[in-house]
Amino acid sequence: MSFIEELKKHNIICDTTKETREFYSKDASIFKITPQGVIFPHNSKEIQKIVTIAKRSNVSITARAGGTDMTGGPLTESFLLVFKHMNKIKKLTKTEAIVEPGVYYRDFERQANKKKVMFPPYPASKSICAFGGMIANNCAGEKSLKYGQTRKYIKKLTVILADGNEYTFKKITKKVLQKKINQKDFEGQFYKGLYSLLEKNKEMIARAKPHVTKNSAGYALWDIWNGKTFDVTQLLVGSQGTLGIWTEATIRLVPKPQYTRVIACSVKTTEQLVALVNIILPYKPESLETFGKKTILLGMRFFPTIAKKAHMNPLIFALQFLREGLMVFRHGIPQFMVLIELTEGSTKKLEKKVTAVDILLKNIPHLIMKSPQEAEKYWIMRRESFNLLRQKVKNKKAAPFIDDVIVKPEFLPEFLHKLEAILKKYHIDPTFAGHAGSGNFHIIPLMDLSNKKERDKIPIVSEEVYDLVITYKGSITAEHNDGLIRTPFLEKMYGKEVIRLFEEVKKIADPQNMFNPGK
Repeated sequence: MSFIEELKKHNIICDTTKETREFYSKDASIFKITPQGVIFPHNSKEIQKIVTIAKRSNVSITARAGGTDMTGGPLTESFLLVFKHMNKIKKLTKTEAIVEPGVYYRDFERQANKKKVMFPPYPASKSICAFGGMIANNCAGEKSLKYGQTRKYIKKLTVILADGNEYTFKKITKKVLQKKINQKDFEGQFYKGLYSLLEKNKEMIARAKPHVTKNSAGYALWDIWNGKTFDVTQLLVGSQGTLGIWTEATIRLVPKPQYTRVIACSVKTTEQLVALVNIILPYKPESLETFGKKTILLGMRFFPTIAKKAHMNPLIFALQFLREGLMVFRHGIPQFMVLIELTEGSTKKLEKKVTAVDILLKNIPHLIMKSPQEAEKYWIMRRESFNLLRQKVKNKKAAPFIDDVIVKPEFLPEFLHKLEAILKKYHIDPTFAGHAGSGNFHIIPLMDLSNKKERDKIPIVSEEVYDLVITYKGSITAEHNDGLIRTPFLEKMYGKEVIRLFEEVKKIADPQNMFNPGK
């Protein structure tokens, strides 16, 4: 009996129509891979049956939520699990929430706003992404400078492992760990194998940890065991569904800042950008975001589209940019626009901080937004830049293949100049956006991928850019993960011995290579 026939026997339908398979053959990456079929599970019990049948049938399954991944992470030639029915917010308080993988962040945010709380590592794609991918990728975004990545906010994960059973993972003590290791079941084998690997390779793992504030490359082996507590969630977050399928997450929430101001700065050079970052960081900004000249020009070109996203009449929206127009008239279009978001617990403290930063910025053209509503126009432009590239530029495609590099901010002047030289050598003209405070940049080239000569540049440019990143002891992916596009370069970043450890972890958790192979 085939996999599909056995699913049907258990009243689980696998959609194999051409239209459905075609729809799920793409994400936000440069790839297209058509699955054999798509399954839409209703609950964890169904997923357990699916995993058990997949194991018996020797087929692989790949989980997919919002499909906004830029690396090809949820693409497969085998079978897809899509969580459109598993979209419940099971709990939401002022300190935590319980969500299923199909919950879209935009829906969660509406409910969280009522309680004045937030899940701070949300990405720029927050209007279209879901928690399944946010947790699978260890995502981060405009708030990550202050709050960090998703991994920091996961309290508990319920996961279906390769034996088809569901388990709950959270931080446990050494005593509880020993009990887990002594269990005579798959969970016991999993804990025993993982603990043994971490203990035997302690020094190598410690050396492998990237020295940057954000990293989503490989498995985060260094965050699991500190000698006192053992936390498998730190491994599962960012593993792109390659070790199991999570069905429920308990996430930590933080109070939403009530008093905020944004200062928009016009920056001419990378040296000026780094100098700005260095003088602002001591003021503990909520965000320190950057987007480049091409993104600014793109925003000007597609102004009506951005106005629509802001739910405003284009003329009224344009009037909000009068001060910006005057600044451009006086100083020209900047190389970078930097958004400094400052927060405080009272208006008095906030105004004091804004005044101090205003004085510091006396030699840099800048505008202080009068309200969060006025600042929202910038956040919309920043968040929508990639969608505009994907949807509006004719004859070229946004090609995110070196889109998420990170180095320490102090290296940025040298690093960005050398990066620009590599791109110029291969006639690649990208847009730049990113998180300047952490040295994380998203570089999105526009390319005609129907042209073989253009496609042939991708592995060559990737090789040179990642060599440069590694020279500065950075990470090849800060928050977008590996997927199809970066998995081949992990050995370059970590070396053969660490890759061997990653492979061993995969074998411990998924002996048949059933979950999202190739990533």
